[in-house]
Amino acid sequence: MTPHDTAAIAAQPPQFRSAPIEEDGLPAPRRYLAMVAILTAFVLVVLDIAIANLALPTIAETMAVTPSEAVWVVTSYQMAIVMFLLPAGAAGESFGYRRVFVIGIAIFVAASALCTFAPSLPWLVAARFIQGVGSAAVMAIGVGLLRFIYPMRLLGAALGWNAITIALTAAAGPSIGAAILSVASWPWLFAINIPLGVAVLLTARALPQAPGSGRGVDLLSIVLNAGVFGALILGIDRAVTAPWTGAVLLVASAAGLVVLVRRELPRAHPIVPFDLLRLRSFRLSVVASICCFTGQMASLVALPFYLQHGLGQSAGMTGLYLTAWPLTVAVAGPLSGRLSDRFSTGTLCAVGGACLAASLLLTAFWPLQDNLLPLVPFMMLGGLGFGFFQTPNNRNMLLAAPKARSGAAGAMQGMARLTGQTAGSVLMLVLFGLLAAESAPRLGLAIGAGFALAGGLVSLLRAGGRH
Repeated sequence: MTPHDTAAIAAQPPQFRSAPIEEDGLPAPRRYLAMVAILTAFVLVVLDIAIANLALPTIAETMAVTPSEAVWVVTSYQMAIVMFLLPAGAAGESFGYRRVFVIGIAIFVAASALCTFAPSLPWLVAARFIQGVGSAAVMAIGVGLLRFIYPMRLLGAALGWNAITIALTAAAGPSIGAAILSVASWPWLFAINIPLGVAVLLTARALPQAPGSGRGVDLLSIVLNAGVFGALILGIDRAVTAPWTGAVLLVASAAGLVVLVRRELPRAHPIVPFDLLRLRSFRLSVVASICCFTGQMASLVALPFYLQHGLGQSAGMTGLYLTAWPLTVAVAGPLSGRLSDRFSTGTLCAVGGACLAASLLLTAFWPLQDNLLPLVPFMMLGGLGFGFFQTPNNRNMLLAAPKARSGAAGAMQGMARLTGQTAGSVLMLVLFGLLAAESAPRLGLAIGAGFALAGGLVSLLRAGGRH
């Protein structure tokens, strides 16, 4: 056990200090098969998001609905994830990580079949919501399971492989979706999930048992949590088209949040992990993650508009320029994961945040109208920065939590990411509403750089040790 791990135990509340962090994990052959199951499940979730976005115009045309109606195919999926991510983490801790993970995959596969044979848009939207429930279980439990699959000395490397899988899948998703649509109809985009999901179910026997605590899950808190986040997403969605309806939903979300906090705050193992947020290192990692993902999402929304409207590039060329980002993340993720097993994760995250900020500022203010070639190294610098931030920050978030709360820690990772991504999208929505289409993207990139730098600076507050 390293000094960093001893410090992690000392920082935990007294009720968690009785058992040291275990250096166990699974034996090597079974470990690799279990990792294949986890990574394949994440491929399913990430690929499904990428190809569904691509298919929206085709779905709208085929089903004779408006684009705004078709967007619900994506919105319902994301809403379900936000509503059930934290409850899924709590369920894993209570009933067993492997059991909840397998149930999540089974729900995802069954919902994919419903999507494949959807005869109407309401059917498809409902099936996508069910799919999102399954994805919430995968996202919440998958990361937590890594802590039971790998010994602590290899956890950073495991998170690095997780990062490279997600980055490559995100980069390849649009191309895979386009290839499928070029030879088949849109239902096949969902049909491909079925064999992949069955493969995960077959390999899930290799996953560790990680038995649950057996304590019950508060159903009322689950309902309140779902209501708070569901009303929040709907309120944001309605804010522009129906301001009064959006305002009522946002007020209802805020009122529900007050009730939820008062109900959950005194609990020893709350669905909303207030117990973990009391841990300084965990709390700083969450704040840093929200900041960095806000900057990342703002930039990912702004960049296509900047390249196509500001610099006159085609959609195809825009995609090629932006591909340098996820490909560099795929390289930086494993490298930063291995480094995080040896060096301060706070320092690595600070370097990553600074690189990401520099990338966005260079892209915003460099005279690219004269020559677009500098954009490639700028995107590579952004991918390098994000890769050096994400994996060490995720490692710290996992290890700052007691092992018995790995499900809640994994769920909170997802919530921090989704919160940042939502904030980045809303930021660009506001900028596009206030400014001209030519100037909003560049200002969005500059503000995104500020959030990325803030994430790095927050990380420096925990840079004294490896934790």
